[in-house]
Amino acid sequence: MATTANRSVVVTGNPAARRPVDYVWAVARISIGWIFLWAFLDKTFGWGFATPANRAWISGGSPTSGFLKGTGENALGGFFSSLAGQAWVDWLFMVGLLGIGLALILGVGTRIAAVTGSLMLVLMWAAELPLDNNPFMDDHIIYSIVLVGLALANAGATLGLGNLAVVRSNPYLK
Repeated sequence: MATTANRSVVVTGNPAARRPVDYVWAVARISIGWIFLWAFLDKTFGWGFATPANRAWISGGSPTSGFLKGTGENALGGFFSSLAGQAWVDWLFMVGLLGIGLALILGVGTRIAAVTGSLMLVLMWAAELPLDNNPFMDDHIIYSIVLVGLALANAGATLGLGNLAVVRSNPYLK
């Protein structure tokens, strides 16, 4: 365990040196990872939660149409609704959901997942402007802030594969 000049504790690769806050960040990482992965699974297979089976991606449905077509009346709705149902948008969205979800759950590529997940969430936030219940703040922004915290806290090293030697020696995998 190392100590910085301001007396903050920096956790090393030693699992015995973990602090309770490291486990909180790890649980937050896994939880948000599950949100992304679940969205991928439900939109792919239509398990009847947000996506009915007849609108599943494997049944020919578009995973972006429902959300993006509903943005037509919003401030940026013309732009976002024009993207709805385009194959490249569907693929980019679904690969993003899967990649971000797996990276966060496994604790590898957490920094990349934080950046791409935040970008995806901010775009979804922008598609909903103006917001119904708050001038600017909603769950998309809160999740983005948490994703940045996960990256800064090196949350993949606790309860994840981020502590593997190959990950520690390759910063882009952290």
